[in-house]
Amino acid sequence: MDHSSHIRLASSELTAVILEGATIYGPGDEKIGSVSHLHGSQVVIDVGGFLGIGAKPVVVPISDLEFMRDEDGNVHAVTTWTKEQLKEMPEHIDR
Repeated sequence: MDHSSHIRLASSELTAVILEGATIYGPGDEKIGSVSHLHGSQVVIDVGGFLGIGAKPVVVPISDLEFMRDEDGNVHAVTTWTKEQLKEMPEHIDR
């Protein structure tokens, strides 16, 4: 997917309502996860699994993700993190 023509989200749009469920793409443009929810200024990403089952939640700073809308208005993000790097992170547990 060519992200260069996608519209970047303004900081005011970085809300749970807009970001939850957004697909995350890694450096090779592969799907590496999806946004589970926000945790302050951090994003909880579900990595791996199938249809939400067996996914591992990990936390990354929101600044490590570049959120945008595609031609159809769907929100997604790109990052330099790989799926393998995210899987190596500690599992996030909400408290």
